[in-house]
Amino acid sequence: MTGGADEGAGYRYGRRSEMARDASRVEAFSDAVIAIVLTLMAVELLQFAPQNPTGTDLAGALFHEWPSYLAYVITFAIVGQVWLTHHNMWRYVVRVDQLLLVLNLLLLLFVAAIPFAANLLSDNLRGPVGDQRLTAALYVGTVLGEALFFNLSWWWARRRHLLHPDLDPRLARAVARRFLLGPVLYLVAFAVVFVDPVLSLVAYLLLVGLHLIRGPGDLPPSKEVAAAEG
Repeated sequence: MTGGADEGAGYRYGRRSEMARDASRVEAFSDAVIAIVLTLMAVELLQFAPQNPTGTDLAGALFHEWPSYLAYVITFAIVGQVWLTHHNMWRYVVRVDQLLLVLNLLLLLFVAAIPFAANLLSDNLRGPVGDQRLTAALYVGTVLGEALFFNLSWWWARRRHLLHPDLDPRLARAVARRFLLGPVLYLVAFAVVFVDPVLSLVAYLLLVGLHLIRGPGDLPPSKEVAAAEG
């Protein structure tokens, strides 16, 4: 009797017998973090009372704050692209383990730092060239970090068989190749920093535009979904 109890306890608490964890809480937590990031970014970059040191009218005061508005538009586009990519990726993840949770947290660490980097960047776009390049480089490092952890998360999920069992391996490889484009393109934008920091920021909008073009792993149009279900 005691032996049976010990065996039951061993089965219950054994490492191989740990109950599988689904991905729903990870998605909900990640969505909440990204929503908070967008809110903080708007509060930081869209000031309700723009400073007007030159004594001009409202139009002039608003124009004076153009670095903040540029940083807001670019950063909103980048964080929005992060959410789209995260949403498209995690619909394939059916189970999570400890390391995948950690990798997702590290991804969110960089996402949560984006408002700080964007605010720092907007404050220094009109400063010395050295400060412009430094803040632009910090901005690149932040978005590059989240792109790298996207790649690591997908790689680990494939390696540990945490993806849906019906997922076509060819599609999994295509998604991995697409994810690799992110860090490469951000490195290109980083190189442009040394030519023109403002131009490097504009390059981000082009990069986000490339991500908006439908590719492997994106949700199909509704007609294709209806045809597949039919």
